[in-house]
Amino acid sequence: MVNAASTYMFEATEKRFFFKTVSVLIPETWKGNPQYRRPKHESYKHADVIVAPPALPGGDAPYTRQFTECGERAEYIHFTPDFVLGRKQNEYGPSGRLLVHEWAHLRWGVFDEYNEDRPFYSGKSKTIEATRCSTGMSGTNSVYKCQGGSCITRRCRIDSTTKLYEKDCQFFPDKVQTEKASIMFMQSVDSVSDFCNEKTHNQEAPSLQNLKCNYRSTWEVIRASEDFNRTVPMKTSPTSPAFSLLRISERIVCLVLDKSGSMGGSNRLSRMNQAAKHFLLQTVENGSWVGMVQFDSGANINSELIRIRSNSERDTLVKNLPTQAKGGTSICSGIKTAFQVIEKKNFQLDGSEIMLLTDGEDNKASACIGDVEKSGAVIHFIALGPSADQAVIQMSDVTGGNHFYASDNAENNGLIDAFGALTSENADPSQKPIQLESKGLTLQNDVWMNGTVAIDSTIGKNTFFLITWSGQPPSISLWAPNGTSIKGFTEDTASKMAYLTIPGNAQVGTWTYSLRAKTTSEILTITVTSQAANSAVLPITVNAKMNKDTNSFPSPMIVYAEVQQGYAPILGVNVTAVIESNSGKTEILELLDNGAGADVLKDDGVYSRYFTGFSENGRYNLKVRAHGGANSARRSLKYPLSRAAYIPGWVVNGEIEGNPPRPEADKNTQTILENFSRTASGGAFVVSGFPNTPFTDPYPPSQITDLDATPEGEEITLTWTAPGEDFDVGNVQRYIIRISGNMIDLRDNFDDALQVNTTDLLPKEANSKETFTFKPGNIPEENATHIFIAIQSVDKSNLISKVSNIAQVALFIPQADLGPDQSHPNPSPEKNYNFGVNISILVLSVVGSAILVTIILSTTICILKKKNSSSRPRTGF
Repeated sequence: MVNAASTYMFEATEKRFFFKTVSVLIPETWKGNPQYRRPKHESYKHADVIVAPPALPGGDAPYTRQFTECGERAEYIHFTPDFVLGRKQNEYGPSGRLLVHEWAHLRWGVFDEYNEDRPFYSGKSKTIEATRCSTGMSGTNSVYKCQGGSCITRRCRIDSTTKLYEKDCQFFPDKVQTEKASIMFMQSVDSVSDFCNEKTHNQEAPSLQNLKCNYRSTWEVIRASEDFNRTVPMKTSPTSPAFSLLRISERIVCLVLDKSGSMGGSNRLSRMNQAAKHFLLQTVENGSWVGMVQFDSGANINSELIRIRSNSERDTLVKNLPTQAKGGTSICSGIKTAFQVIEKKNFQLDGSEIMLLTDGEDNKASACIGDVEKSGAVIHFIALGPSADQAVIQMSDVTGGNHFYASDNAENNGLIDAFGALTSENADPSQKPIQLESKGLTLQNDVWMNGTVAIDSTIGKNTFFLITWSGQPPSISLWAPNGTSIKGFTEDTASKMAYLTIPGNAQVGTWTYSLRAKTTSEILTITVTSQAANSAVLPITVNAKMNKDTNSFPSPMIVYAEVQQGYAPILGVNVTAVIESNSGKTEILELLDNGAGADVLKDDGVYSRYFTGFSENGRYNLKVRAHGGANSARRSLKYPLSRAAYIPGWVVNGEIEGNPPRPEADKNTQTILENFSRTASGGAFVVSGFPNTPFTDPYPPSQITDLDATPEGEEITLTWTAPGEDFDVGNVQRYIIRISGNMIDLRDNFDDALQVNTTDLLPKEANSKETFTFKPGNIPEENATHIFIAIQSVDKSNLISKVSNIAQVALFIPQADLGPDQSHPNPSPEKNYNFGVNISILVLSVVGSAILVTIILSTTICILKKKNSSSRPRTGF
């Protein structure tokens, strides 16, 4: 598959790109082999391609998890075992070609040239066309059904409501074609070898590529990528990909903890020990090797590597946490000593993890970046306070590690969240602790901190409650869902924390806690974690991230939170983001999965929102909370978007040779879920350029992306989601609606198009549903076949949004395919039932270079990309 994909992609990209290296990550449960090496930075979390069972029974459609904007890298490609084993080639085509289709989604952020929700459209030729690119690809629009060994073919009828073909109508491509484009439509056709370019792109079709990429062709998007701009066509053919077989082995972790003098202020040493203790008692997995180093001006070994088999080893490590803060800061000393701890046990540094926490700067830290990168170890960096060293972020980035930020505002619980997020990236999901609650309060007049935690049936094993305080131990009350009072908290006054593990599986339902402070100005926090109740049932999880790690004001950031059970999206969840600045100031955002504003796709289980609430320069930290209600949260059974087109069959010598019908999940079928709660850390990002003086409003309304038009007699009704004063927050002042008989003119010369009177249209609050009906009147363009409609919105500062997506209404009743209006049992080869689909071609100009990839295996296989590998110029991936 990969070899074929490499050759196909090299030719399709004008000899610019091919797969150079591929790493296969093999599960620890598979038998050993002398060929297998220990992975360095490869992990399931950063896989390019994951091979795993389908989210839905029979749902073998290859797809790419894509929820960012056009031109931005997606998350991963998901193949099922049946697909990789070659059992689905009739339905999806050759696996190597399909890998290139999905790779274009993943690497270059292009979208599909077909649309299963809108498979047909009325074209300017006044006929119904299949949504495709290129239109030069021939085939048949037919209804084809088989029952009891007999198959019926008939021409498609027009639906009286949509004026397009009926629901069961499908496009069947001719098996033999001459058209070369497009890979993002149907790469499985033998003649297809190119992406669509600006000369061959079908701008009329309601494809996702048009809707999400402002009607640009896929090749235009690829050509604008950083990959393309840093490469040139190759003059010789590339070598075949080089494969590495890597097998997951036991986790090796060394905590490297700052005990310099600055850790003595703001209760930092105590908070570090609370967080580290939580990691050692609850987060790190059994079977892991864990050691500990402390550093100030130099470094000392607190604990050699110990293999965790029970609570005994965890308690031993906890007793070795630093107790006194003094001295300077030598980060390199701490890291080098950690390397010694690992090598002393004759372990390789490859793939070992260093968890470095520091609150200070060290002007010599950059001196060991080269050694760190060569070591093969992964550096996870936790910055405590605003002065933590920037050089360590670089260490984290070049080694594929994570970095987190925690302010001195203890009630935000940032340190415990950061340590809690450092679970193994290659552990079985059923063994990972999942954070259910993370909350803190500074109690002044009211001495009570009360709340609830929902435990659903997917989790409950090793449920762990942790309470911390800043002054005196509070009174702790905890009740199970059946009202039973739970006792037995272990109190550690030295670390200012109390904790309790619920034996067995915790009772499903709402747990209630009540904490009573014994002093004023007390800071109390509560953290609750749990694991999967049953290894056979995947738990509900939340993953959070920002769209980038660094940002320059006033460019907005985008928050993403992905709520899933396995690979199935969870819809109807109340998701909020808490973003904390250097100084401890917090902003709270409600995240939405409505397909508007920052949210690219509706109902895909990814909740998004623009963030513009900057207050200062420096680091910001992200935490996300998700709550699902029994009356709202539901598991979606829809097939994901950004997937390979399912081929219903081929036309061979005028006769349809059908494939087995795809097992269809009703797109409205959803499984209702019980109450659940989750929290997740989304890491940190850095902002620069924030002005010290007052500034004018820099943020226009967000672009409307879901404009839809419906004809109703002589009138047209428009619907869309309201944007906001600042992107997707607040109210806009007014809308500008314009119409044209030419889509391209409307897009490129919006201000010159005919304007619709919107005097009576009063904008609603952002994210509300807007509806507006108008009578279009006469379109000035001659020979116009459609009315094309677009909107801009204007805020109170007179800032104007981008032009919306373009909606269209046909000015004619489209013609159906010519042919007899009756059924044809098993049409014979002599009769031609090519009912005239003439699809235009997307011929691509492409260029050549090399592509470096990594592959990973579990009961699954994954192709993995080394994190941040795109930061280095090279001829390939």
